[in-house]
Amino acid sequence: VQLQASGGGLVKAGGSLRLSCAASGSIFSIGDMGWFRQAPGKGREFVGSINRAGGITTYADSVKGRFAISRDNAKKTFYLQMNSLKPEDSAVYYCAATTRATFRLNDPLSYPVWGQGTQVTVSS
Repeated sequence: VQLQASGGGLVKAGGSLRLSCAASGSIFSIGDMGWFRQAPGKGREFVGSINRAGGITTYADSVKGRFAISRDNAKKTFYLQMNSLKPEDSAVYYCAATTRATFRLNDPLSYPVWGQGTQVTVSS
């Protein structure tokens, strides 16, 4: 399985972006999917996750109410809609997938499959 993230860019504070993460290869092993971000000099931070069926999402407190995750299993793609962006949201955003059940969806170690990252820059 491979993941390809896209949709990053430069946006002004208060603006919106939608990131996409397309899966290819054998997707039968993909379970829950997550978004993480990493700013320069910082560790990889959990942004949110969505379960395999797409009905359950979780979010970091820092993005709750502004970001929304969805998935389209028929298109093998999942999304991160980011609204009301702030300069502190600037980071490289990564999509990731689990391959077995886990309760630790905010832990990067739960995700064995990762996309390559896409840069999001929010100007003030």
